[in-house]
This record gives sequence, C-alpha cells and structure tokens, in this order.
Amino acid sequence: QVQLVESGGGLVQAGDSLRLSCAASRRTFSSYGASWFRQAPGEEREFLAAITWSGDITYYADSVKGRFTISRDNAKNTVYLQMNSLKPEDTAVYYCALKRYGSRWFVPEDYDYWGQGTQVTVSS
Repeated sequence: QVQLVESGGGLVQAGDSLRLSCAASRRTFSSYGASWFRQAPGEEREFLAAITWSGDITYYADSVKGRFTISRDNAKNTVYLQMNSLKPEDTAVYYCALKRYGSRWFVPEDYDYWGQGTQVTVSS
C-alpha cells in the first residue's frame, strides 16, 4: 500500500504560479508512473500530466501544455506539478496518482493509488 499526500495548493490570482507536491510513503514509488489530475465541481476528473517511473518521458493534456510541468525526484519519493500562468478555469481540486502498468495515462480507473487532493483556486 502506498499513501500519497499532496500539498502546495492555495488561493492565487490569475497569472500567478504554484508548485504542487505529492509525497509517497514508500520507496516503491520509483517503480510507478505518476500523474496529476484535477476535478472541478460538477465535472469529471481530468487528466493533466504524466511522467514515467524513470522520469524520462512526460505527457500533457492540451489544456495545460506549455503552462504546466510535471517532474519527479525518486530520491525524495515526490512528484511535482509546476503551474504557471494560472487561469480562473484552472480552479479545481488537484490529485496525484500512481500506476504500475499500462500506458493509458488519461484513464483514472487504471491508477493504483490516489492522494486526497489539494484545492487550487485562481481568482480573476
């Protein structure tokens, strides 16, 4: 079992930046691919970005490509999401997730572990 704890959310203004962190409880973190999703009220969970276990390949949703950057530090059992040029429509609860196998990064049901989420609110 792996516990994930997100942090770094908050209330910011449009155009600001935030860096989210997701700390994993076990060293086996380095065996998992990691992703970030978000969910706004009344909306489905949306894939944002993914990174392979080694960190050498990343994937992004078109909605955040060029603004968000996913990275990981396996020595610290942590995955990050750097978010720049934030917009009010980025307001949501942000979740990190881990998966061991498969390449369907955008499918929430394929993930093995989820964090509890961190709220990001962007004011205009």
